[in-house]
Amino acid sequence: MTGLRAYALIAAVTFSLAACDTGGLGASKDSPYAPSVDRSEAAVDGLLVGWRLMEAGEYELAMDAFVRAGLEHGRTPEVISAAGSANLAMGRLGQAESLLREAAGADETNPATWNNLGIVLIEQRKFVEAEQILRKAYALDNGESDAIRDNLRLALANSNHSGYAGENPQEYKLVRRGSSDYLIRQTP
Repeated sequence: MTGLRAYALIAAVTFSLAACDTGGLGASKDSPYAPSVDRSEAAVDGLLVGWRLMEAGEYELAMDAFVRAGLEHGRTPEVISAAGSANLAMGRLGQAESLLREAAGADETNPATWNNLGIVLIEQRKFVEAEQILRKAYALDNGESDAIRDNLRLALANSNHSGYAGENPQEYKLVRRGSSDYLIRQTP
């Protein structure tokens, strides 16, 4: 009878330990555990990862990816502009403005950077300066971008208002278009 109890105890311990197994080296394809990292493959570019995260609406993670890209590529205008765009999407207008101004100063030929800087200025209600910045972005783009044209129209419309206290404030929504372009739309 004690042999039967010992056999039952061994069977119970064996089954309970089998339930704790994580799969080890022979893990199945449908395992809930993350696969191991293949270190022999080349890493994906941080800028590409960052823009994919921006498209997914994961702005904090995108910012982290852009910082890692900065470590890899250096402080290039593209990396600075990307970080500024991420800050813009998160509503950090002061940080976005300083980064986008730095990127625009380093590469004066990128219309997307100038456009995003113009959007920051519109958000800060600096309509006259936003108009000048967006005119430059529109000229650099040769008038091909509808988003830049719409942003310029918005800046022009708001810079012509005198700003009476009795006016109803308009609400705007930031809409992402393309990889690094943003458009401001009026909310209904």
